[in-house]
This record gives sequence, C-alpha cells and structure tokens, in this order.
Amino acid sequence: MVTASYTHIWDCCCDHGFLGASLLSRQAAQNIHFVDIVPELITSIESKLQRFYQNASSNWKVHCLDVSKLPLKQYQGKHLIIIAGIGGDLMIQFINDIHQKHANDNIDFLLCPVNQQFALRRKLIALNFSLKDEVLVEDNRRYYEVILVCSKRDKNRKISPVGHDIWQSDNENQARIVKLYLEKTLNHYNRIQQGGTENVDEIISAYSGKI
Repeated sequence: MVTASYTHIWDCCCDHGFLGASLLSRQAAQNIHFVDIVPELITSIESKLQRFYQNASSNWKVHCLDVSKLPLKQYQGKHLIIIAGIGGDLMIQFINDIHQKHANDNIDFLLCPVNQQFALRRKLIALNFSLKDEVLVEDNRRYYEVILVCSKRDKNRKISPVGHDIWQSDNENQARIVKLYLEKTLNHYNRIQQGGTENVDEIISAYSGKI
C-alpha cells in the first residue's frame, strides 16, 4: 500500500524495525525513519542498519522518542506516518497529538490497529480525514484492518465507521476472510452488550448491515 512518492516515511512503534527495513530495501522513499520509545530497541536497530545498510546510511534515521513528538517540521517534503501493532486507543492519542501540531500539513497515515477499530475510524471521521485505501488481511489466524488515510478532507473519499472496501472480495479466500472477520467482530460486541457495561447497539447495527 506504500506506493506514493513520499519524501519521508516514519515507521512508528517500529519494534525490531522489520517493516522499515523492508521499505528501505525496496527504496520506498527517499528517507526512512525508525521510531520507538524503547532505547534498547533503537540501539539494536541502529547497529543492524549500520551493518546491513551502510551504503544507504544517508537514507535512514533512528529516533528514540514518543510518537506524539515526531519532528516533522525539521524535514521538508511529503510524509507518510505508519503506526501498526498497537491498540486503537493509543493510536487515537498519537494521531490526535500529531494532527494538533500539524493541522495545516498534508500528511498520510497508514494505520493497522490491533483493536478498537470502530473507535479509531470514528476519530478519523471527527478529524475530517479522508480515505485513500483500506484492506482486510489475515495473518496467523488474526485479522487486521489496514487503513491508508490523508489528513486533508476529501468529500469524495469519506471514511466509513465500519469500513467499506474491506468487505469486498474477488476470490473465495478473501470472501472467507471477510466472513470470519465479520463473525468475530459481531461476537465481540455481542459479548460486550450481554455484559451490560456498555451500550453498543449502534456498533452492532452498523456491522450487521454488512451481512
């Protein structure tokens, strides 16, 4: 999904840096930034990059910092911020903080939350973000929504609170993934509803419309 001409790609919460390294190998952007708040991880990533990507040392940078504090103003050009592998609540916090500091900038976000997808989408809608692409993928029996959005509003590319393109399929395998993910999601919210601690009627109704 990383196809546009980005000057800077930020691999946030990068963990061991596998995603950023993959993007670096295929020269997906002029500059790849590895971001994590854990010093030991960043030290290890920097050591590996110096070893395996010495010839491309001008194309990567490491940053040990909170994702909310990305130094975007220091780097001119088109930015893609990738945030994956964390919960939707923390992702919402990061996006909100970044958007407040860079409200007038045109920034793309590639997002893959491990939960709270509905809450995340609702926040993106509230911020007037627009949708560029979205896919549903299965990996090791887990299902992930991968959402590519832009911080600039486009009335022709509105974000759905439950997704639209992710429910489309053009082959049997993708149809299976869609069916299983919908069942899993509805079961999750039905359990919450039965627990009586939260009213999720609206959410259940929205997802039920996809059946």
